[in-house]
Order: sequence, then C-alpha cells, then structure tokens
Amino acid sequence: MIIVMKPGIPAEEELRVKSLMEGKGFQIHESRGANFTLFGVVGDTAAFDMNQLRVYDCIDKVMRVQEPYKRANRMFHPEDSIVDVCGVKVGGKQITVMAGPCSVETREQIIGVAEDVKQMGAAILRGGAFKPRTSPYSFQGLQETGLDLLKEAKAVTGLPIITEIMSADKIERFVEDVDVIQVGARNMQNFELLKELGKTDKPILLKRGLSATIEEWLMSAEYIMAGGNDNVILCERGIRTFENYTRNTLDLSAIPAVKKLSHLPVVVDPSHAAGMWWMVEPLAKAAVAVGADGLIIEVHNDPEHALCDGAQSLKPERFGRLMQDLKIIAGAVGREL
Repeated sequence: MIIVMKPGIPAEEELRVKSLMEGKGFQIHESRGANFTLFGVVGDTAAFDMNQLRVYDCIDKVMRVQEPYKRANRMFHPEDSIVDVCGVKVGGKQITVMAGPCSVETREQIIGVAEDVKQMGAAILRGGAFKPRTSPYSFQGLQETGLDLLKEAKAVTGLPIITEIMSADKIERFVEDVDVIQVGARNMQNFELLKELGKTDKPILLKRGLSATIEEWLMSAEYIMAGGNDNVILCERGIRTFENYTRNTLDLSAIPAVKKLSHLPVVVDPSHAAGMWWMVEPLAKAAVAVGADGLIIEVHNDPEHALCDGAQSLKPERFGRLMQDLKIIAGAVGREL
C-alpha cells in the first residue's frame, strides 16, 4: 500500500499517519522528493480497511500495490536510486564501467589489468576470488589469497573492488575488504544468504538467475532490502533459452522493463551473456543504448592462457577502443561515460 501525502503538511500530521500504520503492525518506508512525500506500507495490508485513512485531510490518496515486491517497486520510490561505491555513483546520468579478469590468478596479472582498465576509464575493478564452476574439477579461484590480491590492486590503483560471495560464512570478511559484494546467478535465490546481506550496508550487485523471471529477480532484491539494505544494483547477465550458439541469451528488453517497474540501477554483463569475446562489444553498446546504468566486462591481459573464461575476455587494448565507442553512444542517449 502507498500513502501519498499532500504537499506542505506539518510534520506532526505525517507522524499521526505513520503512528496509525505502525500501530497496526506495518513497516513504513518513506520516500521524499521535491514535490512529494510517499509512505510505503510494508506488510499484509489485504485485510486493512482503507476507509480508516480517508478521515485524514493530510492524505492526498491511497493506492494498493499489486506486485509482491514493495521496497524495490518504483511506486514506493519514484525517483531513480543511485548507489554510492566509495564515491563512484552507480545510477543517474553517469554510466559506470566495472572491468577486470574473470578470476584473480597472480599478483602481476590483477595489478597489471587493474592499471590498464583504470587508464581506459573503468571506475570499479572486478575479479573473482571464489569461483562457482559447473564442474568440481575446474579452477575454483584463489579464494582468500584472491581477496588479498584484490585489496593490493585497490591499494595500487585506488579502484574500488567487486567480487562474488559464495556463502554467508564469508560475509564478515567481505564487508571488511570488498566494496561491492556480488551475488552470482546461481545464488540469486539463496534466500538465507540474501537475508544476511540485508543486514549489512554494503552495495550488493545481484545477478539475474539463469532462468529467473523479472519478478523473481526483483523479489530476490526485496529479500536484501527487507533486511534494511537498500544499496542494491541489479545485473542482467543473460538467461538460459533454447538457443545454444551463445553461452546465454542477453535479455536487453529486461533493462527498460526493470526501469519501469523498479527504481534500482541496472547494469549489464555482456561477457557472461555471450561467452565469446567478439560479441561483448556489440552487446555492450546495445546495453548502453537501451538504458543500462553500467557494464561489467571481463578484461584479461592473456586470455589464451586464462584459468577461467578466457574465451569471453577482452584484451586491454580492445577494451580501450570499446570505451571510446561507448562514450559516443552514451552521449547520443543523454548519458555520460
């Protein structure tokens, strides 16, 4: 349920309405803009008699929200959310590019790539320390050592770091050392992990599950936000379809759809979507054109010998050319890179 307050009403009138709803056991999520104040009422409001609110002259209108996600719903928060990552803004006019190798392999590799992508305009360094792999025999990442190397790369370059968490028992270390915690596609519906992340104040990048609908994706975001953490960034990374030519099928239509339904920023991962380096560039350009707030792109200095996903990684020089092209496309759609 959403309560729209009349503009310019006294604070004590707002408090009366909030006290009524909280007294009924509901949570209140406030959203304020230049010309509006909304109270998002979270809880089971199906049995609540809306006539109880009609006696309040300070209320403009009351609307029921049909979608099961509330805090992630644009009706609760009409203005676009911007997530701050160590001063880097994800959302708004600026398009944020996160770049780096699929997995951290050596000190020289991660620092070298970090220096390259920073020089070419990336704002956040990506790199996998813990790697979820389909096969138990594949490289699983350097794990704790990988986190140490990411921290070192951050110290050298100043780039904030994003890396994927696999289980709730690592949250304390991630909160201390990682700037954006990534929840991978396979963990999108790991609800116990999402609940624990909701207790932190760290930015969370939530990737769409392999076969998840948009509503299921937003409901996973709702799990994090229901715990009190509104710093959620959504990431479209391709979904599983009948097509097997590409690794996944990048759902570009999801970006404007989510933008209509939710206020959360949306970034696109063209690397995991395609699985082939030569598709990354056109998909990245299309994502910016269709309204993505950012990109997360795999860049490796020696993809032929990469321990993970070399086939979808761009070499630094190709990434640099892509960044120049993206600036032109961003300008054409009223954005900046």
